[in-house]
Amino acid sequence: MDANRDTFETRLKNNAGEIEALLDALLSPNALSDEIARPETLRDAMHYAVLNGGKRLRPFLVVESAALLGGDAEAALRVGAALECVHCYSLVHDDLPAMDDDDLRRGKPTVHIKFDEATAILAGDSLLTYAFDIIAAPETTLPDSSKASLVLALARAAGLGGMAGGQALDLAAERQVPDEAGIIRLQAMKTGALIRFACEAGAVISASLPEDRRRLRAFGEKIGLAFQLADDILDLTSDAATMGKATGKDAARGKGTLVALRGMEWAEVQLREHVRDAEALLAPYGARASTLTAAAHFIADRKN
Repeated sequence: MDANRDTFETRLKNNAGEIEALLDALLSPNALSDEIARPETLRDAMHYAVLNGGKRLRPFLVVESAALLGGDAEAALRVGAALECVHCYSLVHDDLPAMDDDDLRRGKPTVHIKFDEATAILAGDSLLTYAFDIIAAPETTLPDSSKASLVLALARAAGLGGMAGGQALDLAAERQVPDEAGIIRLQAMKTGALIRFACEAGAVISASLPEDRRRLRAFGEKIGLAFQLADDILDLTSDAATMGKATGKDAARGKGTLVALRGMEWAEVQLREHVRDAEALLAPYGARASTLTAAAHFIADRKN
């Protein structure tokens, strides 16, 4: 297992380097065809938002899911970069005073602190829009039908019935704590939807059979649940220096979490069950799925 973990962490680190190089190139000062200009401060804020650290787990899942099914590696990297733009937009907006009101992200000042609130809003808006540009662009060498499927799936994962809707439910949870089913729905939307997309995207990129797409989508749902459960545990047991952001805020605001509702012991058992379920979904792929299996364990065992 240690050797597998070392291999996994090397692949994760290498993929992060490739994603960051691509994001740096995509956010260059040079305007693209049909762009009029790239305002310097806004571009700087977008660049800061996506290149201020992070594990790049979501694009890694895109790349590895595509690799599992024989998909085009360069196309997967670009789709992963698009997904990272959506993820980072969500962090920029989540940190705003009207949302979670955070001053620290990945151990650095949040975008609205580093720049200003209006610039942060526009940076988030622009990152969200740019994600669909990256997928649709000619440089993403996929059939138009695959691009359309990816755009639709990402829009559904990011919008009203996905991540943005989940954030709305999360804000409402400060006023009225939801029941267990409500917490699970909230977390599946706010956190799980993009992770589900990351895994499902690999099957779309690879033009795989519907069964592969269903299986990877279900895998993404399981590790999305595991990710949020691990996050809630860390929020109670870790510290800001380790996490790179404020901790204990959910409890301070009275937000409902499964850990608060069912207890730490239950949460840790449930976390392991999610990982076992995720492994079972990948069993038909045998050793080819070892990296994704390691990713499920990494999500459950991470320290930040």
